[in-house]
Amino acid sequence: MLAGKHIALYVTGGIAAYKAASLVRELIRRGAEVRVAETEGATAFVTPLTFQVLSKHVVYTDRFKQEDAAEVAHIALADWTDIAIIAPATADVIGKLANGIADDFVTTALLATVAPKYIAPAMNVHMLANSAVARNLAQLQQDGFDVIDPAVGFLAEGYSGKGRLPEPHEIADYVAHKSNPQQLPLQGKKVIITAGGTRERLDPVRFIGNDSSGKMGYALAEAARDLGAEVILISAKTNLSAPTGIMLISVETAAQMSQAVQAQFKTAAIVIMAAAVSDYRPKQVAKEKIKKTAVTLTLELEKTPDILATLGQNKQQQYLIGFAAETQNIAEYAQGKLTAKKANMIVANDVSNRNAGFNVSTNKVTIFRPNQGPLDLPLADKHVIAREILAQAVEDLKLN
Repeated sequence: MLAGKHIALYVTGGIAAYKAASLVRELIRRGAEVRVAETEGATAFVTPLTFQVLSKHVVYTDRFKQEDAAEVAHIALADWTDIAIIAPATADVIGKLANGIADDFVTTALLATVAPKYIAPAMNVHMLANSAVARNLAQLQQDGFDVIDPAVGFLAEGYSGKGRLPEPHEIADYVAHKSNPQQLPLQGKKVIITAGGTRERLDPVRFIGNDSSGKMGYALAEAARDLGAEVILISAKTNLSAPTGIMLISVETAAQMSQAVQAQFKTAAIVIMAAAVSDYRPKQVAKEKIKKTAVTLTLELEKTPDILATLGQNKQQQYLIGFAAETQNIAEYAQGKLTAKKANMIVANDVSNRNAGFNVSTNKVTIFRPNQGPLDLPLADKHVIAREILAQAVEDLKLN
């Protein structure tokens, strides 16, 4: 969806500038023509020669340097641009743009750019939370900039927080789907996706859980976002960063996940229950750590809410997708679940397969739907599987 687009990439002086080189390649891989401009600070992290070799164009760094005497460089670049991306965007440049300051090539060219502008802030978590930065970002949004939400993760300072530049493919995905809304079958539709493995507390330090990594649910969230959906990702604890452009709701227990899903369910078009939800929880949760005193320990468990069944009973316009993670009798259990839960689709997989179970990046699934034969999807990356699952749902809903 970026094929043939003229994209101007503006790189500013933060450590995340190293990712901009990969972003150039990603945009070119998708068919775009890319030209790069750097602030003086950015050149300390990545040389202009690097971007010149990757983009096959001269890199702009000096507003007073004119490669062609017949044109004004910063105006020529602004007029050439179909899409402008500022990545990474430092607090310094954000402040300048928000206040109309044009004191170098980057800010001068952007002030002259009338094409859509996407800005990807990247900085320390405390800088990002500073009221001045928040005020400047709000002003840029009001001025028409599309702000790409920073990711949460390990920062250059040695601790985790919000402020990381999203990965290059995530930025490209975000820009692509924002730039082509009329081509997206889920535009204007709300999609709820659950992910990760819920935890049920035994005591303050122990819980009953499972091995789910959340990778399948997060891949589905990205795929739904790329089809134009408003995505609500309801996630139990994972080690994954939230995809850009989605709303993340964090939960721990099955009850919390049920409550979060119910709160969003009424206005949803599609609900995908990809989370591995605990079937049982301790009937009593110890207030203090359970000490190792007896030779054996007996736990009394009770059932957790059956979220999928409840949704199936109450659905109206919603298209409901459930997952069946099994180790035997896959087809029998999946067909039974499809009927019992009143789902529109069950995605079944054999989690005993080391390439298609928990904590891996690939999956091999079979899709079951009422009055249709099973559809086998071969072993593939979970992002590929996610796109195919949503393609089948879109086809069923005749949204394409």
